[in-house]
Amino acid sequence: QRVLVANLQRNVANRRNAFLHLVSTTLIKNHDLVVAEELRSKNMLRNHALAMSIADVGWRTFLSMLAYKAGLYGRSFVTVNPRNTTQTCSACGFVMTGDQKLTLADRKWTCPHCGAFHIRDHNAAKNILAKGLAVK
Repeated sequence: QRVLVANLQRNVANRRNAFLHLVSTTLIKNHDLVVAEELRSKNMLRNHALAMSIADVGWRTFLSMLAYKAGLYGRSFVTVNPRNTTQTCSACGFVMTGDQKLTLADRKWTCPHCGAFHIRDHNAAKNILAKGLAVK
């Protein structure tokens, strides 16, 4: 049984690794600049509801693959500080604070300052790209 379980775990690890290689190579080959948040997996693993899913993803491995493949293909890969990327309006720069601060459950929101409607992840992606372009 131990050997069987070890083989299954090795197969899962190999599939995950192959998927990460495929995605990272595709991203780097098709884009001149790739920007990602410098997320701390260790901090995210404290959330017991998401810990197993986060650990399974291999985020740190993915980032390291992007970094070395960017050098291989002559592309740019930048990591940015994730601070307030979700809480900042990409249209006007207003930062949600205090009782307005967004929770993980808030997937859509409207900026109280400029009235722009945002989908949380799309807004964060715009902010991450803007930070990456500023760094580059």
